Amino acid sequence: MNILIIPDSFKGCMSSNEVAMVMESAVKRVFTSSNYKLLPFSDGGEGALKLLERYVDGELVNCRVTDPLLRPMQANYFCFKNKTSAWVELSQTAGLNQLTYNEYNPLITSTWGTGKMILDALNQGCNKIYLGIGGSATHDFGSGIISAFNGQFLDKKNKRLISGGGAISQLNRIDLSMIDQRVKNINFIVACDVSNPLLGNDGAAKTYAEQKGANPQMIDQLEFAGKQFTKVMLNQFGIDVGSIKGGGAAGGVSAGLYGLLNAKLKNGFDLLADFVGLSDQINEMDLVITGEGNFDNQSLFGKLPFKVAQLTESKKIPTLIMAGQTSINNIPNMPHVQIYKITPEKIALEKALKNAPKYLEIKLYEVLRQLNFNQEL
Repeated sequence: MNILIIPDSFKGCMSSNEVAMVMESAVKRVFTSSNYKLLPFSDGGEGALKLLERYVDGELVNCRVTDPLLRPMQANYFCFKNKTSAWVELSQTAGLNQLTYNEYNPLITSTWGTGKMILDALNQGCNKIYLGIGGSATHDFGSGIISAFNGQFLDKKNKRLISGGGAISQLNRIDLSMIDQRVKNINFIVACDVSNPLLGNDGAAKTYAEQKGANPQMIDQLEFAGKQFTKVMLNQFGIDVGSIKGGGAAGGVSAGLYGLLNAKLKNGFDLLADFVGLSDQINEMDLVITGEGNFDNQSLFGKLPFKVAQLTESKKIPTLIMAGQTSINNIPNMPHVQIYKITPEKIALEKALKNAPKYLEIKLYEVLRQLNFNQEL
């Protein structure tokens, strides 16, 4: 039997590589003579750099940047072998993984450091930038990135706004007259991991801001900021960014770069799948195992396990989705895909995160044993 282990990270407790190793342990205990392949994956956010470093020709480049609260730090991006293209992972500079839980605040966190990283890639000679935007701690509509390029976001008194999405509520005008001229000629490809628009019930604020630390009042403020940003973009540039598919990813980074830098929005999973030839690899498999920390309705907007399931279902390959938590028992029209919650009932979140590796191995072992006993594979 050929088995592919292709998980996303379990945010807050395990990287995709750590998840893959736990899954491997369970597989080895049940299918002792199987051929299995570990492919810790990414949908364009955390983990993309490791995936590219392992499977694609190129190298990591280290540079000085800032974190979501503008504190100095060092971080990496991936420069492809041709030296003219780079993959920048937003979570390296503006991710939740750069903050403690008490520091989560999407009103003030900024993508400025991501902009500085892109500038470093330009200094290296790159003219094509893939920007993976999953795992963000920000909701600033890409204003931090544009500000790092010397763009300015101004209020009614023509004063420059402070960093963060909360300040965009006061936005009156965007000044690009002093922007670094090189960015106008870059081929920007934003790797979105979701298809949510910027505004509305399925938009950035109402869908994702809570997990970045926003309370209900902050969510309303960010939604208002999004409406103000959309209004200014429409009035000043004639571009409606409010309803673009994927515009709500990473707190509106994709909408901002689409409107201000003519960035193309593409699914991050699809981009990385093409880089590593994933479809061909799946063709050889009898079973695929994937998963993420929380598999819910948000996941169906294009998160990694769902994208994997779309590929495997089209080939009628049995697929297991292992999730720390899930509110979905099955996916319509995907009979070959099964979803399992690994966390026992009535377990506090802190304990669930601490013991996630143990819970994952126990549950996957149990599922694989049942499959093996029933000889379904």
